[in-house]
Amino acid sequence: MGIILATAGSAVGLGNVWRFPFMAGHNGGAAFILIYFGCILLLGIPGMISEFIIGRHSQANAARAYGHIAGGRQLWRLVGYLGIFSATIILGFYAVVAGWCLQYLFASVMDTVQGDADDVADYFQSFSSDPWYPCLWAVTFVVITHLVVVRGVQKGIERASKLLMPLLFVLLFVIILASCSLPGAMAGVEFLLRPDFSQVSHSVFLEALGQAFFSLSLGTACLCTYASYFSRDTNLLRSAVQIAFLDTLIAILAGLMIFPAAFSVGVQPDSGPSLIFITLPSVFQQAFDLMPLAGYVMGVLFYALLVFAALTSTISMHEIGTAFFSEEFHLSRKKAAWIVTSVCSVLAVLCSLSVGAVDGIALFGVSLMDFCDVLTAQIMLPLGAFLTSLFVGWFVDQRLLRDEFTNQGTVSVGFFRAYQFSVRFIVPLCIVLIFLHQFGLI
Repeated sequence: MGIILATAGSAVGLGNVWRFPFMAGHNGGAAFILIYFGCILLLGIPGMISEFIIGRHSQANAARAYGHIAGGRQLWRLVGYLGIFSATIILGFYAVVAGWCLQYLFASVMDTVQGDADDVADYFQSFSSDPWYPCLWAVTFVVITHLVVVRGVQKGIERASKLLMPLLFVLLFVIILASCSLPGAMAGVEFLLRPDFSQVSHSVFLEALGQAFFSLSLGTACLCTYASYFSRDTNLLRSAVQIAFLDTLIAILAGLMIFPAAFSVGVQPDSGPSLIFITLPSVFQQAFDLMPLAGYVMGVLFYALLVFAALTSTISMHEIGTAFFSEEFHLSRKKAAWIVTSVCSVLAVLCSLSVGAVDGIALFGVSLMDFCDVLTAQIMLPLGAFLTSLFVGWFVDQRLLRDEFTNQGTVSVGFFRAYQFSVRFIVPLCIVLIFLHQFGLI
């Protein structure tokens, strides 16, 4: 249960809180959610199982796992290296946004984010462009992640996940109750859950595919790394379904948390960081004017939830590199974790400074933080997941694949045949469509 919660936590992150509700609300509400479920079945669950098989069979870090299951064809280790490199970069710039969440949690507790929408926007601009505080918070978040990971899988990651994941649900339900108690809040629930099939188009299907792909952390080597800690009797299909269900449930609950409050005060939710750091603080301030205690509690709990959600993701990304350095270079877990922490802290500081504090920290005309985001999300992750699907579908011994999937015949072979067809044909096609859609080619 601990490692399943940890794996689910790796999928649950800031994107669940702002991206999924926004996309659902503006792409047909419940109609988008139904399409998203279909994309989870077509892409998400087969993709997760593929990484699970590689990780559990090898019982090793991502790089060694691909080489081991490839039967000595070491070229496939490069796919594992790609996932490890991707996770390290993501942790570097993700820690910046997670640090912003820490700052806003502190500001919410102290009740210092006040004023109208313009005041809140000025606050965010002033803070994010400061050369010191964002860097301090980002490094602090990496160090907090380090303190969990360095304690090991059972004493660190599993214990943290058993605490953080239930806390996420408790905080979600408390904020949903407070949000839905505001005047006019039911309009937000209707906005999210009313099916509007007139908005469904080919682009909605592509958006749902992309959301399913990124929400479940496919292509980061995270699932492969965590699966190396699975026991041999773990039902991979059931575990993938459970994790996909938890991830989707939290995303839907996040919508029920955000939209009622936003509609109650007449604010149209927007996407991106502006929703978290500009729009919602304004919502909480207006809610405070209507119901002081509810508005204050909502603000504090919301940013506490964001911190916990970010932490479950950063722990998994840190563990990928820690497992790699520990196993490949025969280092103690402590030394391996410090290597990852040091590299990611330096990258986090550079990404933070590139946002506005220091001019010139850029690549190809964009800030270092935006470049890292584009590089990983639009190139490295789709490429890694695409190569993994080809590897599992066409190069791995299919008898080995069947034995791992069915747990030596204890799971229906019929499910395996459906999975085999999906990972060979449907998953690669879906990833190609996501890749082309991201670059505006379709």
